[in-house]
Amino acid sequence: MPSPLPVVKISAAPATESTVKTAAKSAKSTREVKSTREVKSTREVKSTREVKQPPAAERVYTHVKEAVLGRRYEGGTLLTEGHLAEAVGVSRTPVREALLRLEVEGLIKLYPKKGALVLAVSAQEIADVVETRLLVEEFAARKAVPASARLIGRLEELLDEQRELARDGDLAAVSVKDRCFHAEIVRNAGNDILARLYDQLRDRQLRMGVAVMEAHPDRIAANITEHGELLEAIRSGDADGAAQVVRRHVGRVKVLVRGEDR
Repeated sequence: MPSPLPVVKISAAPATESTVKTAAKSAKSTREVKSTREVKSTREVKSTREVKQPPAAERVYTHVKEAVLGRRYEGGTLLTEGHLAEAVGVSRTPVREALLRLEVEGLIKLYPKKGALVLAVSAQEIADVVETRLLVEEFAARKAVPASARLIGRLEELLDEQRELARDGDLAAVSVKDRCFHAEIVRNAGNDILARLYDQLRDRQLRMGVAVMEAHPDRIAANITEHGELLEAIRSGDADGAAQVVRRHVGRVKVLVRGEDR
């Protein structure tokens, strides 16, 4: 009969002061790393959720400009620093900065100790804008022929969007989309200088567009119809026809804004 295997007892080494300190340091380090990661993660989530607001002067500038172009502040309206500061929720200092910028753009006229007067659209300004638009847009309409599939697709998309906005009765948005339709044709011409010149007319075009639609609601449907005619002329490769539609369409703006339509 074989002898039983000997039993070997393995005793754990006694914990010394050194091993205890090492273990404690290791545990502390793990907690610190975990804590640091948690704090960093919390900050990243908070940062993502927070939307940084534009500077105060930029907020005032945007508020006033949108109101002027949308005719909520009509020509002849006197704006005061106190009113604008309260409306936007800022102090008067950024209001002054924003108004100076808007005066340079020709939308308001500053009067010391009185406020800012919203400038009305003058007959000369209307004539200048229409004349410039005709020069640029007739050229661009001819240059659009033959049209690329990309241009046709984009014009169709803008026309559909304009129809939808018209159904909703959003005149300011319709005016913006109207301008985008024409700007797309101008950009397609591939002349960067003309495109920049056309972009400089943007604010005046939007302001006049809203004025026309408010005074002549039936003009909205007519604009959309004429845009459809322009698109069809470009699609069919009729450069002369496209230029004629532009001449009639843009020329009508001058008559309507000046109140000469009967």
